[in-house]
Amino acid sequence: MTDRVTQRLPQINGSTFIGKGKITELQHLVSKRGSDLVIFDDDLSPVQVRNLERKLDCKIVDRSGLILDIFAARAQTATAKVQVEIAQLNYLLTRLTRQWTHLSRQKGGIGTKGPGETQIETDRRLIGRRVSVLRKRLERIDRQRATQRKSRSDEFRVSLVGYTNAGKSTLMNALSDSHVLTENMLFATLDATTRMVDLGGGQSVLLTDTVGFIRKLPHALIESFKSTLDEVRESDALVHVVDAGHPGLDDTMTVVKQTLKELDCFDKPQLLVFNKVDAVDDPNRLEALRGEYPDSVMVSALRGIGIRDLKRRIVALSAGELVERTIHLPISDARARAKVHELGVVLSEETVPWNAGDGQAEGSAVRIRVRASKRTHEALTRLIDLSELSS
Repeated sequence: MTDRVTQRLPQINGSTFIGKGKITELQHLVSKRGSDLVIFDDDLSPVQVRNLERKLDCKIVDRSGLILDIFAARAQTATAKVQVEIAQLNYLLTRLTRQWTHLSRQKGGIGTKGPGETQIETDRRLIGRRVSVLRKRLERIDRQRATQRKSRSDEFRVSLVGYTNAGKSTLMNALSDSHVLTENMLFATLDATTRMVDLGGGQSVLLTDTVGFIRKLPHALIESFKSTLDEVRESDALVHVVDAGHPGLDDTMTVVKQTLKELDCFDKPQLLVFNKVDAVDDPNRLEALRGEYPDSVMVSALRGIGIRDLKRRIVALSAGELVERTIHLPISDARARAKVHELGVVLSEETVPWNAGDGQAEGSAVRIRVRASKRTHEALTRLIDLSELSS
């Protein structure tokens, strides 16, 4: 059984976070329930944690500690484990003082340090070394990911963003026919997963499933998960996935918007998607959402409702980045022609006479009308520059 206690205070108590009366109430509740854990939905200082544990005689976990524990339980890949461990060590570093209180009174005389203080300093050095090793490992991973992103730079990239447990991974599977882990729990996905998605009509995009956002996300996690969040920063557009049945829907949307602003991504083209519409019993709620957000898309990723419409909207989202051009390539350059088909959507292709001028012999070339993103056209231009002909 779980109990919830709240308190409104004009000012936070520096030593215990909550007031004396509320502590007494918690003492009675802990004793009555036989509880061994109290979780605070806010960050506590090491002093506050120590004082509360003494008064309540049970373990105290604050918001950041709980989120870090959840992340540690969810981490599956090497990258996620490194990111979580760095965040955990940075969190622990500020809380070492309360780990050795049983030795703090053992002094060695004036001007000397007691065993407790010596142990704390030793732990700090060990943690610092471990963090340094992990950061170097993460830097190598970041460089590998940067190389991977560079190799995909010619594609139109879309990232799924949203509050945790909004159904992003399920939507990813529905759009790409992949098998990303989906669970009805917080932070089921910690690693960014990227898949090529065929939108029909020769259109395709690179779709990335990202870690879910949450209210008051610990700063240590944002720093540690920088490489994962870089996928959001470097996307061409964002699909904001919202749980249509969430009781705090407006608050979750606000959290996502604020997080995107912190990541300097809020100005990217966005498409609002309300997911889990099949779980909403009140049809008036859906109508109200349609009225308030007329440009949004209603889907159920689990049942495949609205997926076709969503694909059309993503095509429209990318249309502003798509341009058409006609290029000419040597008829013998099969590799260049194959690359054009890979980079864009070929609208027409025909063999035409070619006279390069400057006294060069006449011959034949392939004239290709292609539609591609602006970024892809840069790659096409480089490709043409390398060929024997020019557009």
